Amino acid sequence: SDAYVAVFAAVMLGAMVANVHDLVLTIGFMSLFQIDFDLASIAALLTILGYSLNDTVVIFDRIRENRGKLGVLSRRVINDSINQTLSRTLLTGGTTILTIFVMYVWGGPGIHGFTYALLVGIVVGTYSSIAIASPTDCIWAPSTPDVPGSFSNAHRGIFVTT
Repeated sequence: SDAYVAVFAAVMLGAMVANVHDLVLTIGFMSLFQIDFDLASIAALLTILGYSLNDTVVIFDRIRENRGKLGVLSRRVINDSINQTLSRTLLTGGTTILTIFVMYVWGGPGIHGFTYALLVGIVVGTYSSIAIASPTDCIWAPSTPDVPGSFSNAHRGIFVTT
């Protein structure tokens, strides 16, 4: 119904904002450090989009599961969902960064642009999955004034529960 469409649009907006954030920061760092922008860099940017989107979907899926248990989408549900997936997200990001760093150090100059973009993008993508996508949902989700902790006062922040 209309509520489902509104929540889905908010989730889609959060994922899009997070992905734009990832690409802008990665391209910005590549420009700042004058890394060659070639075909491998474009492949890295597309890889970053997929990686970040996957991380975001994992968190959003947990939000959906927790919302189903409680029946309402609130700041507390989003905060609890982030906390439940935080170790998985950080461990996955950490092992990926470690692997890409090894590729950067021993991979040779031919893949430095690719691996540099991936290093920056995975760090930024992990951050945005946690701290950009879900709070964007908190801001744009439909409000339910009669439910404590719902989004009628979303401007107070995601980590404040009532």
